[in-house]
Amino acid sequence: MVRCISIAFALGFGSLNALAQDLAAPPERPVPLIFDTDIGNDVDDALALGVIHALQSRGECELLAVTITKDHPLCAPFVDAVNTFYGRGDIPIGVVKEGPTPEDSKFLPLAEQRDNGELRYPHDLMSSADAPDATTVLRQALADAEDNSVVIAQVGFSTNLARLLASGPDEISDLPGKELAAKKVRLISIMAGAFEPIDGKTHREYNVVMDIPAAQALAKDWPTPIVYSGYEIGLNIPYPAASIERDYAYVDHHPLPEAYQLYMPTPHERPTWDLTSVLWAIRPERGYFDLSKPGRTQVTDEGVTEFEEAANGNCVYLIANDAQKVRTKEALAQLSSQPPD
Repeated sequence: MVRCISIAFALGFGSLNALAQDLAAPPERPVPLIFDTDIGNDVDDALALGVIHALQSRGECELLAVTITKDHPLCAPFVDAVNTFYGRGDIPIGVVKEGPTPEDSKFLPLAEQRDNGELRYPHDLMSSADAPDATTVLRQALADAEDNSVVIAQVGFSTNLARLLASGPDEISDLPGKELAAKKVRLISIMAGAFEPIDGKTHREYNVVMDIPAAQALAKDWPTPIVYSGYEIGLNIPYPAASIERDYAYVDHHPLPEAYQLYMPTPHERPTWDLTSVLWAIRPERGYFDLSKPGRTQVTDEGVTEFEEAANGNCVYLIANDAQKVRTKEALAQLSSQPPD
């Protein structure tokens, strides 16, 4: 079993109670946030981006950058279109080079949708090829941040964060990637793995399986606390179809419900995998979830995420009881459909 860096050491606490209290303590506002996403594969990434913008409008976070792990020319334009829709079209966007899943998407073409010759969702980044490399964007965002302040919500593959760890000193920072992350990142909240059996079977979760070496590197080498939102969490908190059909009607065209309907139309209710990871990253103190005891994770060569309780582990995972699932579903629907400023 691979041993993770000690969470108690990283945070300066020596007991499990102190650790749990620290992770669930109210963070300083606004939370400096990096959103690392495989947007375009599933629509929950798009809804999660809407949650982030709603929470930034409430003064609870500041989106420093979006980095993308899906390798498709329309990923960056779609993110730019959503950010511009929310009035934040200047947020840096970085893209993976030679990354996983270059396949077409059901909803990314919204970035090119035109009405009467004009872009339905205006933006100025027209191709992922025009965006900088994600590693560069990550290093810049971290170098510019206060020490021990940044929260990274990783809701796609571990490709970008593994490459960050492997990066060397450059003109941005004289620190190698692992040391830069250790200095600047407070924690990462990631949607990955499965920590309960699904239908009685061990589940090989998609975000892990699509880049197993990167997931293994992250579990082994990431130097700050890791909070996992496992497959079972989002699966058991489906996004309400009624919200998609009604709550975004304050404008004629909204990118989130349109993306949702293109991906899989209502009455289907999509799991909130990525939304839960974002919600906890920004609102850990609200009681939407409980945390497991600390432990260590490793990822097998088959893509199974294994967790072993350990007092000095740096990993925990989210747990939700029935009441928390109801509260979380309502919060996510309200936040993702909140009108722009």
